This record gives sequence, structure tokens and C-alpha cells, in this order.
Amino acid sequence: MESPKKDASFSYREVDSDYFEKRQLKRFARVFHLWALGVGAVISGDFFGWNFGLASGGFGGLFIATSIITLMYVGLCYSIAEMTAAMPHTGGAYSFARTSMGPWGGYLTGLAENMEYVLTPAVIVVGIGGYLGAIFGTPESWAPLWWLVSYVIFVGLNIWGVEISFRFSVLITLVALLILLVFYIGALPHFDLKHAFNILPEEGGSKWLPMGVKGVFAALPFAIWFYLAIEQLPLAAEESHQPQKDLPKGIITGLFTLIVCAFATLILNAGIAPGASVIGESDEPLFEGFKTIFGEGLGSRVLALVAVAGLIASFHTIIYAYGRQIYSLSRAGYFPQALSLTHSNRKTPHMALIAGAAVGYVIALVIHFAGSDSPVGAALLNMAVFGAVIAYIFQMLSFIRLRKYFPRMKRPYKSPLGTAGAWFALLVSFITLIALFIVDDSYRSAVLGAAIWFAAGVVWFAVIGRKRLVRAPEESFALQEEETES
Repeated sequence: MESPKKDASFSYREVDSDYFEKRQLKRFARVFHLWALGVGAVISGDFFGWNFGLASGGFGGLFIATSIITLMYVGLCYSIAEMTAAMPHTGGAYSFARTSMGPWGGYLTGLAENMEYVLTPAVIVVGIGGYLGAIFGTPESWAPLWWLVSYVIFVGLNIWGVEISFRFSVLITLVALLILLVFYIGALPHFDLKHAFNILPEEGGSKWLPMGVKGVFAALPFAIWFYLAIEQLPLAAEESHQPQKDLPKGIITGLFTLIVCAFATLILNAGIAPGASVIGESDEPLFEGFKTIFGEGLGSRVLALVAVAGLIASFHTIIYAYGRQIYSLSRAGYFPQALSLTHSNRKTPHMALIAGAAVGYVIALVIHFAGSDSPVGAALLNMAVFGAVIAYIFQMLSFIRLRKYFPRMKRPYKSPLGTAGAWFALLVSFITLIALFIVDDSYRSAVLGAAIWFAAGVVWFAVIGRKRLVRAPEESFALQEEETES
């Protein structure tokens, strides 16, 4: 690998003096807000999404896959903590790759992460629709209406202001964790591991691994849902008071909170009636568990309504993330520059927030009305994970290259795992990427659809975007570091 060099095929355009004035953010967040943003972004994974891994690999397959993915995220998060302290810009992953691999590396990383953050809320809103439909007894045809109402409310909340956005993140994340705690305590008297093993083994399988070793491989994309989007925290850098100090703390404390929740949810939700066979196919797995604990009456419906808090927490916080991610790529000229305009009074990226919502909602509708035999949530999940694992691969390559080619870069925080942690995370990400393409034929078309999105983005940048770059903070930092190390 060679260090990045200046490339004449990219050009920077001069902008008016008020260009950055029209694209300002406001600092507000501290450690507790960042912890809540990170945990809140992921917590829906304990309410919905992970359970499809039971159908793919059985309890044993998903348990092993979750253990592997947990170690991957440990390596990933420590590496990201080091990079975000060194490069505290809203661009996050794009910023890391831009410095280490040049404009193309930065753009491809940003494009992959964009796919993740735009599609993940679409996955979550399907879960919200499933819960609300079950609670209020509405027909499946109402699902798109639940999705639309959810987008309108929470995009509006994010546009309203960063203060209310972070405060709501703290509140809804704490509520979601409290609901999980109620579930964990309530599930204990009903727990019997036999429920986790009620999936009939295939030929050559066992109770522990009903689909055999291939089930572990198949469950990897779903195990990621326990942690997907914790890596979004660097996007809050320009809205944090002390990003170099607070962001690493927020990332690491958030990660270990999520590790506890992941294993508690997997074991206790699968280990009570109706068991893994039903939970693995359900759009509202926690609701199934609450019915076992509290019965079919009003109590379980009320608790299921409250359980929507978990999905809302992630929906709200990842809307925040895609807004900042689109904003940063637009501000630097990689995406159309109108998308980085911020509200004149609220100082929030309203154009980016609306655009991301429109794309996510339309994709959910297309899959819903296509009449696929695959659950719409699971198909969207694979599309989101496709973007995520590509972004993870690029981020770990960025970490390795930054350590090698930019040794003089100031690093207020250093990963205790070094490049070994990054290499492990990169390897597991690559294996998961392969799993998405070869394990489950029913979701392959969705992943190929995501690949088409990626290809279209590449064509845009090759033809137009690379000639319209702007010296945004991420670009200025990268160019300065290139001069320092040259």
C-alpha cells in the first residue's frame, strides 16, 4: 500500500464567503449525550432484527455468530475511537478514509456508510409498523402509513434543533433500557433453555446447530444488528463540546452497554415460550416474549406499546446520523451541495434529513409492494448490513494505513488493541460480506439492489463529483496531513 498523493484528476472549486456560514452546526453534546446517542442508535437491535438469525442458524449458530461479531465490534470501536479523537470532524468514516486513502477512498467509504444509515431507519420503521399493527390490530396494508407517520414525526424532531434531539435521545434510550430490564427480570421465572432448541435440525444438524456449521455463517449478518450503528458517534464531532476527549468515552462505554444487552436478549428471548422457532420468524419478537410473561391481556399490549421505545430510540438517532453524514459529504462537494444547507435558525441539516427520509421510505415501499416472499424487514436489514460491512472494511484499512503512513499525526487517544484489533475486525467484516451473497438466495436480490446503488454513486463521483470538491474541514485536514508527511 502506498501513501496517498495529490491527484490532478480531482479539482477544488472556490466558494463564496457565505458558503460555510449557510452550513453551520451548533455544539451541545457531552459524554452522557454521546453515550445515549450511541446506545440509542443500536438498541432497536434488541427489539427487532437479530431474531432472523435464529431462523438462519438456530440458537447455537446465532450465539456463536454473536460472540464473533462482538469481538469484531470491540476491535472496530477502539480503532474508531482513536481516529475520531485525531480527526474530530462531522465526516466521520469519510474523513478517516479521505486522509488515509485520498478522495476516492473517502468517497467510497462515505457512500457505503450512507447506504447503511439511510437504509437502517427503513429497517427500523418496518419494525415500528409491525409492533403498532400488532398492538392496535390494524391490517398489514396499514404498514406504509405507520412508516410515513414515523418518518414525518422524527425527521421533524431532528430539524427542530440539536438540543431537543440530544435530550430526546437520552430520554428515549433510558426508557428503552428500562423496558429491556423489565423484560429480562420478567423472563427469568419462565426461562427454560429447551425453548431455545425447539428448531428441528436439518439433516446432519443438531439441537445446538440445527443448520450445521453453515448456520453460524448464515447468522453473522443478523448478529451485527445487536451493534449496528454504534460507529455513528464520530458524526457528532462538530456538535460536541470536547470531541477529542468525550467521543472515545462515549463509544467505548456505549459498546460495553450493548454487549450486556445483546447476550441477555438473545438468551432470554429465545429461552422462553414460544421459543426460537417462533421468535425467529416474528416481526415483533419482544412482544412475543411479553405475551409469555404477562399474558394476552391489556398488560402485554401496553408493554408492547412501550417497547416501541426501543425502535424509536434507534430510528430517531440514526436519522440524526444520516443527516450529518449526507451533510458532510455534500459540504465537501461529494454529494450535491444543496444537501448541506442548514436551517437558518435551528442550525440543523434539514435538506439532508428530508432527502435521506425520502430515499429510505421509497425503498421500503418498493420492497413491500414487490410481493417478495422474504420479510421486508429482513431484506432491508441485509441491504443495510451490506453498506455497513463495506464501510467497516474501509475504516479498518484507514486505521492500519494511518498508523503506517501518518505516524506523526496527533492522537489524543490510542487504541489498546493496535492494528491487531483492526485486522480482526476487517477479516470478520469481509467474511460477513461474503455471507450476504452466498448464504440466503431469498435475500440476494436485495443485496444486489444495494450494490446497484453503490455503483450508481461511483458513476456520479467519477463523472461529476470529483470535479466539484470544496475545502471543507475534512478536506483541509487531509491536505495538511499530506503536506506534513510528504
